Amino acid sequence: IDCSYCLKLALHEVVRLYRFTSLLLPNSNQALFYTSPKLSMAALLNRLGWLGIGVAGVGVVVETALFNVEGGRRGVIFDKFRGVSDVVRGEGTHFMVPWVQKPIIYDVRSQPRNIPVVTPSKDLQNVNITLRILYRPEISNLPWIHKNYGPDFDDRVLPSIGHEVLKAVVAQHDAAELITQREIVSVKIREALNDRAQDFHIILDDISITHLTFGAEFTQAVELKQVAQQEAERARFLVERAEQEKIANVIRAEGDSKAAELISMALSEHGTGLIELRKIEAAKDIAGTMSRSRNVAYLPGGQGKGMLFNMQV
Repeated sequence: IDCSYCLKLALHEVVRLYRFTSLLLPNSNQALFYTSPKLSMAALLNRLGWLGIGVAGVGVVVETALFNVEGGRRGVIFDKFRGVSDVVRGEGTHFMVPWVQKPIIYDVRSQPRNIPVVTPSKDLQNVNITLRILYRPEISNLPWIHKNYGPDFDDRVLPSIGHEVLKAVVAQHDAAELITQREIVSVKIREALNDRAQDFHIILDDISITHLTFGAEFTQAVELKQVAQQEAERARFLVERAEQEKIANVIRAEGDSKAAELISMALSEHGTGLIELRKIEAAKDIAGTMSRSRNVAYLPGGQGKGMLFNMQV
């Protein structure tokens, strides 16, 4: 029923009420505001009073017989005699029977909701996981939703199916997989939750994991594991360095042995000339070093040419 029909109904009630009052008052064949000389002021006021009462009654009827459905919402009518109507009212103004029918307005836009769950993983680690979903009811099935769950269908349905799906999916993975394979876990949760929501005629526009943490014991164990791995790496490095130093010492000793052997062979073949040459080179280096030192004084040497320091011998 549209608004034009409601206006026609209101005008019809006004005309009917005017005709009824015309029968009760004198000079009914006169116009509403025709001031005949024979019509007294009291009769005119009486007629206007009846007209005002009629208009007020029509206004009350129109006010109680119309309801509005705003944008992004839908209406469901509950009839006291027939129950919930299967027709869903769209946006706009609609008619209802006063005191017999009652409109229930539903928001059909996407709404957010967080579902926090604490559940064990495959390796029995407590996981704190929070799921954020965007949901809305199926418009064509709003009467069924109202009959079975009412306007608070989201509080009745979403927490239960959310906990069920999250616990079932998390139990299939250990703690490490929940971190490294987060996208796979999210896809499994999305598919399972969509299947469960279809049974209740709820549409899920988006599902995402917004929070994922583990218990304090697991966090401490991970930290200790990291420290142990670092210590193991350090110990392995020290062992490898010791082995490399050992190999270097062996190579150095073999080189020294080979050098000594070559020197011995050279001495046996060519005499001690090489040793004397090394002595001369060493003395030359020592003399060069001492000549640059300020704390060294040179004294003349030779037989009978030494300096005398007036010392008693």
